Amino acid sequence: ATIVTFIREHKDRFGVEPICAVLTEFGVKIAPSTYYAALERPKSEREVRDEELMREITRVYDENYRVYGARKIWRQLQREGVAVGRGRVERLMRKLGISGAVRGKTVRTTIGDKDGVRGADLVKRQFTAGAPNRLWVADFTYVATWAGIVYTAFAIDVFSRKIVGWCCSMSKETDLVLDAIDMGLRHRDYRWSENENKLIHHSDAGS
Repeated sequence: ATIVTFIREHKDRFGVEPICAVLTEFGVKIAPSTYYAALERPKSEREVRDEELMREITRVYDENYRVYGARKIWRQLQREGVAVGRGRVERLMRKLGISGAVRGKTVRTTIGDKDGVRGADLVKRQFTAGAPNRLWVADFTYVATWAGIVYTAFAIDVFSRKIVGWCCSMSKETDLVLDAIDMGLRHRDYRWSENENKLIHHSDAGS
């Protein structure tokens, strides 16, 4: 399948027969007739599913400014109800030739509070919403720049999967996340007193 894909990607420039001749000369024996026969063969269920997943992976990658790596793409797909293993996401990202933002030294994004109380999981890991402003989720990341590490907090509406609020800072204070939520509330013109269905904001332990 890899050889067939290679020929298909380069045939317009070099032609099928010349490519097959060069490959055969270097020990990868394939005749033009074999290539054309492979094109007519129905795709396996795995190949079809891989193509579907690659479209989803590319979409999430593009929607998140092409900085998400395999772990965050896999987590986002899980939130959206797409059943796929993290290893498969990593394999398909390699096939697509995409990767997340390259980071330098390991950066500690959170400092635990030994006296802090972890909030309850109000959504029970069910990341779905029937309407806007019912469930927002937090995300927190950082990017290495010439000026130093820039931390960014996001508030994402699960229903529309759009970023409704964000905030950047050179330090990882609690206000960074709160400011992202405040931006979302202003952007959506959300008023707690006027909404019967209260908005839930969910964050993982590291967000």
